[in-house]
Amino acid sequence: MSRATSTSAPTLTPQFCFDERVMRDFLRVSRSTIDDSITQNLNALITPARKGFDPSSTAVRQTDKLGKPIDPIVCQSFRDNVLFPSWQARSDVLNYCAGVATSPDPEDPDLILRQIESAKDRERVINERLDPYSARFFPQEARTESLANLVRNQRTVEEIIRARTWSMISERCSGPSSNWEEALNSWRERQQR
Repeated sequence: MSRATSTSAPTLTPQFCFDERVMRDFLRVSRSTIDDSITQNLNALITPARKGFDPSSTAVRQTDKLGKPIDPIVCQSFRDNVLFPSWQARSDVLNYCAGVATSPDPEDPDLILRQIESAKDRERVINERLDPYSARFFPQEARTESLANLVRNQRTVEEIIRARTWSMISERCSGPSSNWEEALNSWRERQQR
């Protein structure tokens, strides 16, 4: 099995953010490469044949929950060179796109349509006695609002995935006693030096 590598961040542009499919694909691929397959990635860090293959090792099924302990230096290398850079790339994308979502969007292709809908809405006469459905009006959401909702949802997903991944790492690797936020922030500080 080959070892996982960190996913690199894409070129960040407003067009990248507004193409929700492309942004979701990047996040999905990054998560599947590292976090969704964390057990396999951690198992790949174990060097099982240091002393040669022992045929008796296959005679009994290994049922211990945690599996074999992983060398702390190898674990630290995995966290520093694979896990944290992938998390940082995803954080960079979400932070950038959150900034795009809160910025004015003069290139919004639906801006004129929404302005027309808003003007029509102000002129609308609602008489629910004559037409109980007349109050129904579903204004089209600005693409910045849609992007803000997507970023908010993806940040929630990211929190859950990182907590689960960190739990697995804490079980298999000795050393990381802090929570994932502290460990990631510590790594970021080391990167700035």
